[in-house]
Amino acid sequence: MDKKILIVGGGIGGMAAALACTRSGLTVRLTERAAAFGEVGAGVQLGPNSVQVLEGWGLGKQLKAVAAFPQELCVRNAKSGAVLARMPLGKSMVEQYGSPYATIARADLHSLLLTALCRSGSARLMLDSEVTSVTQDKDSVSVQLAAPEGHSPQILKADVLVGADGLWSRVRSQILHTGGPRVTGHLAYRAMLKQSDLPVTLRSQVVTAWMGPGYHVVQYPVGAGEWLNVVAIVHGELQGDLASWDHSGNAKELRIALAGAASPLWDLLHAIPDWRLWALCDRPPMRSAAEHAVGRVALLGDAAHPMRPYLAQGAGMALEDAAELARVLVKSGVPVDKALRAYAARRWRRNAKVQARSIRNGHIFHLRGPFAFGRDATLRLLGKRVLDVPWLYQGPDQV
Repeated sequence: MDKKILIVGGGIGGMAAALACTRSGLTVRLTERAAAFGEVGAGVQLGPNSVQVLEGWGLGKQLKAVAAFPQELCVRNAKSGAVLARMPLGKSMVEQYGSPYATIARADLHSLLLTALCRSGSARLMLDSEVTSVTQDKDSVSVQLAAPEGHSPQILKADVLVGADGLWSRVRSQILHTGGPRVTGHLAYRAMLKQSDLPVTLRSQVVTAWMGPGYHVVQYPVGAGEWLNVVAIVHGELQGDLASWDHSGNAKELRIALAGAASPLWDLLHAIPDWRLWALCDRPPMRSAAEHAVGRVALLGDAAHPMRPYLAQGAGMALEDAAELARVLVKSGVPVDKALRAYAARRWRRNAKVQARSIRNGHIFHLRGPFAFGRDATLRLLGKRVLDVPWLYQGPDQV
């Protein structure tokens, strides 16, 4: 019997899950609470493990049209400007892992997935559809949608429910009752601007990570190399809606936090007139498969395992989740709850490891004093051996 899949959340994870399931011949309905599909103006790094998933869905050509493919990762001391380590990307990544390292605007990645899904013609997409409750029994799972005043709420029923509704997941809260995300104490300032609007000396086609005392900055090309994405992470608290990804950032406050930065970084900060700001929130690393699936309900991406951006794998793990979910669901004769237990068993340890490594990286990036000196010395000495992550880039069969 054909399984009916209901996906809650129309972001990158939800779109990826819908595409993977429709490609496997499953019947898919996707709900999104917003009035239109879209993503904030920020960038995403996609390691070879992530690109391999997209290529497996036949999206390699489309990815090449909108992404950038940096040739190098360069790590620098934010105060002195000194280069601490380099790691080749480009051809080296393809030779070692079978797929390239890509950088892409979130909106472009989302559009790529949405376009592929719409062309498949086999998924029903519903906007303005906010889930208010989830119920399940041995035969099915149902969600109730918010209704306009004076109207009865709509009930949607399916064989499988996929919660891909992000960090503040309503589906998660309904099935796990684990409370809300935790505030990390880190703030992300983000900007994206045309490279042609920058002085030639500030344009870049590589990934550069600047490590400073209590902060770091990452920059990389997106939009087929025509745009530069910049993110600065500092310590602080946000006065406002923690769930919003789109606060206005104060450039003066950011410059105060990064006072004394090396001239190339300082010049870049001054070349950016407008910043967007949001608070980084997460959850502790997953502790068991039970955090990935319960009965007929599976969690995917940030709804299951929100992670800090210090390993650049948030989108990548959502793509891997989606591919694995479709793989287990398409097996005929396997009960839904058993299939989802298999999905959870295959995914939770890897996701937990990425979460933990991301937290550790954040501490390392922001070291001060003699600890920062030791970090820099290690990077100079070991270089690529520190920066490369074979267990991650080799794909989901590695934990």
